Amino acid sequence: MSHQLTLSRWIQRRAVPLLIGGSLTYGAFNYRKPAVNDSGGKSWPKNSQVITQQRTHGTAVPESNTHPPPSPISATDSKDDDVPLFDPDPDGGAWASLSERLSGAHAALSAIKWSQLGENLTDLILPSWAPDLPSYFAKLQHELDMAPGSLADEIWQEAQDPLLNPEIARLARVRISRELCREEKLFQQRRKRYTATALAKYLGIPEEEVEPEDVPTIAMCGSGGGLRALVAGTSSYLSAQEAGLYSCLTYTAGVSGSCWLQALYYSTIGKQDYSMLLRHLKIRIGTHIAHPPSALGLLTTAPTNKFLLSGIVEKVKGDPTAEFGLVDVYGILLAARLFVPRGELGVESRDLKVSNQQEYLKDGAHPMPIYTAVRHEIPIEEKKSKGEKNAESMSQATREKAKQESWFQWFESTPYELWSEELEAGIPSWSVGRQFSNGVGSVRENGYSVPELRIPFMLGIWGSAFCATLSHYYKEIRPVVKSLVGFGGIDDLLEERNDELVKVHPIEPAAIPNCFLGLENQLPPTAPKSIFTSDHLELADAGMSNNLPIYPLLRPGRDVDILIAFDASADIRDENWLSVADGYARQRGIKGWPLGAGWPKKDMPHDKTAAEIDIAEAASPQQAAGKIADAREAKREASVNHSDKPPEQEIDEKAKDNGDLTYCNVWVGTTLERTSAAEPPPSKLLNDPSQEWQLMSPDAGIAVIYFPFLPNPAVEGVDPNTSEFMSTWNFIYTPEDIEQVVALARANFRAGEAQVKRTIRAVYERKKGRRLELENARLVERWRRLLREEGDHFR
Repeated sequence: MSHQLTLSRWIQRRAVPLLIGGSLTYGAFNYRKPAVNDSGGKSWPKNSQVITQQRTHGTAVPESNTHPPPSPISATDSKDDDVPLFDPDPDGGAWASLSERLSGAHAALSAIKWSQLGENLTDLILPSWAPDLPSYFAKLQHELDMAPGSLADEIWQEAQDPLLNPEIARLARVRISRELCREEKLFQQRRKRYTATALAKYLGIPEEEVEPEDVPTIAMCGSGGGLRALVAGTSSYLSAQEAGLYSCLTYTAGVSGSCWLQALYYSTIGKQDYSMLLRHLKIRIGTHIAHPPSALGLLTTAPTNKFLLSGIVEKVKGDPTAEFGLVDVYGILLAARLFVPRGELGVESRDLKVSNQQEYLKDGAHPMPIYTAVRHEIPIEEKKSKGEKNAESMSQATREKAKQESWFQWFESTPYELWSEELEAGIPSWSVGRQFSNGVGSVRENGYSVPELRIPFMLGIWGSAFCATLSHYYKEIRPVVKSLVGFGGIDDLLEERNDELVKVHPIEPAAIPNCFLGLENQLPPTAPKSIFTSDHLELADAGMSNNLPIYPLLRPGRDVDILIAFDASADIRDENWLSVADGYARQRGIKGWPLGAGWPKKDMPHDKTAAEIDIAEAASPQQAAGKIADAREAKREASVNHSDKPPEQEIDEKAKDNGDLTYCNVWVGTTLERTSAAEPPPSKLLNDPSQEWQLMSPDAGIAVIYFPFLPNPAVEGVDPNTSEFMSTWNFIYTPEDIEQVVALARANFRAGEAQVKRTIRAVYERKKGRRLELENARLVERWRRLLREEGDHFR
């Protein structure tokens, strides 16, 4: 076994680095030095020819292949902008580098004299597929040979066909605005018709009585956590779909594995049915994504070879300065495992573009998915002194200062747009992957641009947890470390150095062309200078900032009334991702967010926090004392009473009594303005039906419904914290494993299903009451105006 591990390590250290170009290096994000020309400006990428002409939007994109292809963007199309043109060099740049690496990997494997190892040695030390590796790589090398008639040549020719890739005939521009894009606003209007019908059915209200204006905007999000998040999220969403709740949603949002979940749902594989998606997962994820015979077989056999390799050819040929690294390989492996159906024949290329998901949203029939990624800004160049810049060096003090001021920039991707809140700008989703200059997307000399960057690369970016900081790595394994005898001191030491670990990235992230080049004077003054000089944006798993995608759902214009979060994060009690959003809400001035939501702080028991909230809300010290006395008496009585309730219900109620969180937890914020500089008390956990009247208060804000993925006595032997198959780093789930996760998710959802429905009903009634109140006020004002103008005819 140890010898097999040695061979595996040899392949990783020799063949894989040759293929991915040495991406396994230590460093931080955005440390690339921008190319600068002799005049001090940004130089265009090497092996690219740049010409500028006056151009604008191309002709309309045909709706079917029966129409003639769109015309290239003509030289008279633009009145205001210079459109950069490029034509990649077929003999150099990124393609030549990739070919060289692939050839080196093949040579390294072929150098092994497999036949001379002996049958006994081969059987004992080597896996049975090891001698086949050279032939697999030889086939892969042949597929990616750009000789006329090769698969790679066929892919590149089709990449330039506007009938197959209509987006290449469209001119892309950076949209600079805080507002939602026009397409999303139209979606909101269409979706409201569906959610009104779904809400009436869900709450048991006659449909004709439900006014669209009264329907709450409900968003549902899943956490990060690799395949655990994918399987647990699918199971939780299936429970919501079966209950009729999912049809009431306007938005879904994901991080890491939850992004994979959304991409599969909006595909011909998922067919917008979570039960069908689960059946697919049972078939496909019982094999490791990196199992060489399976992965290489799909990459070298029709039709999956073209399906999976198209994105590689389009990216590397279309972007001469592109880097093909570990995250890209990871994304291709994920796509081979997740986006290839049973039988491996019915692959659909339209499943591999985010913008194609607009087809599922065009009439508002489904919620809009939001995918997330982050860029880690460590402003080294901005903190260098003049002497350090001239000497191309950096002192330790400068490095430390830059690290202290680093931050994460969030990027959201929808079927309509890739957008950054910090930069207040974005581009159409179909234009991701092309180069930009001064806010305008570049085109090739034939008048067409490059196709949209395919989903396999986005899968890698969304789920690249291995590009996380050392701090994030440790959070995943911390529960195991803390459980080991004698390792408490190591845990304390690492926690003390967390501020340093959070700045170090062992593996470089993936990159996409930077669409913000040349926009120095058009983006907010807080935008980092590096965003205007780096030719690529390095993006990675958003879970290293917050493992719940809360921020995009709080964006103005989306106006979310109810946020339902399914959290399958590792060690959720310690991380408390809900509370991380408090700082964001304060900084952005978000009204209605329930401050203090999440797990009780370690340094203060929850029952003490609740008591302090009661004191803050009491009208007098005597009333506060009475509340505390009542709570103590209720707790004492509960401890001596016995019940015949199911065990999961007893545990659920015991957790509530102890002030801990349970399977379903609800908080509600307030829209009242602060009248003092004092910090407001945290929002109360509404863990009892008698408290839910607060949801109907006129000044009630956002309602947060939180489902942590906890063990449940109704499903014995399954614990997300201790079951080995639920590790973030596990990439094999058997059908039996999946069934256990489904059972746990259903049990937890059932425990909170009634509370969820009561919460949604309360928010609906509040909105309805507010509408009726405004209508009555307008009616009274109308009568008063008529009386003033025409007098009282009854006097």
